[in-house]
Order: sequence, then structure tokens, then C-alpha cells
Amino acid sequence: MASAHVTRSLDLLLMGVLRHGPAHGYAIISALRDGSGGQFDLAEGSIYPALHRLENAGLIASTIQIAQGRRRRSYTLTPKGREEFLTQRREWQGFVANMQAVLA
Repeated sequence: MASAHVTRSLDLLLMGVLRHGPAHGYAIISALRDGSGGQFDLAEGSIYPALHRLENAGLIASTIQIAQGRRRRSYTLTPKGREEFLTQRREWQGFVANMQAVLA
């Protein structure tokens, strides 16, 4: 059960980064780390399988781009992914509100 929550939370974080526009893997990792003040300093081994899972689910799409002579896969949120992000974010906000009510 706990791993399902971790997976869902990671998916929400990744979609949250991609809602701002396309990004390659390293940029996503940096956005998570920088946006969380270093709290979400996740390894590539965690991020890339999650990106592939989201792509297989149709929530994100990827394209190969050549930049500075290097091939990079860039990820973007699909319309289905945007809807899923909004749904999961609402659920997360409700969960946090309920936790705060109990802990207050």
C-alpha cells in the first residue's frame, strides 16, 4: 500500500513539473530539487521508470531532440495528463486539508 502512495505522489510531482511545459529528464530532476529546496533530490533511477510509466499510460508524451550534438528525450504533458494532474492535485489538497484538521 505504501509503495502505491509513493508512486502516485511521484507521478503527481512529475506531472506538476511538466504542466509548465516540455522538459528533458535532467531539467525535471533539477526542477524537483530546486522547487523543493533540495527535499526532492531524486535519482535518475527513480525518475526515468516513472516517466516511462506515465508515457505508457498516455499521460505524457516524449520526443527526441538534438541539442548541442546530443540526443535528448523531451517530455510533455498530454491533455489526458493535464486532466489527471488536476484530479490528483485536488485529491492531494483534500488529503492535506484533512491532515491539517486532525493535527491542528
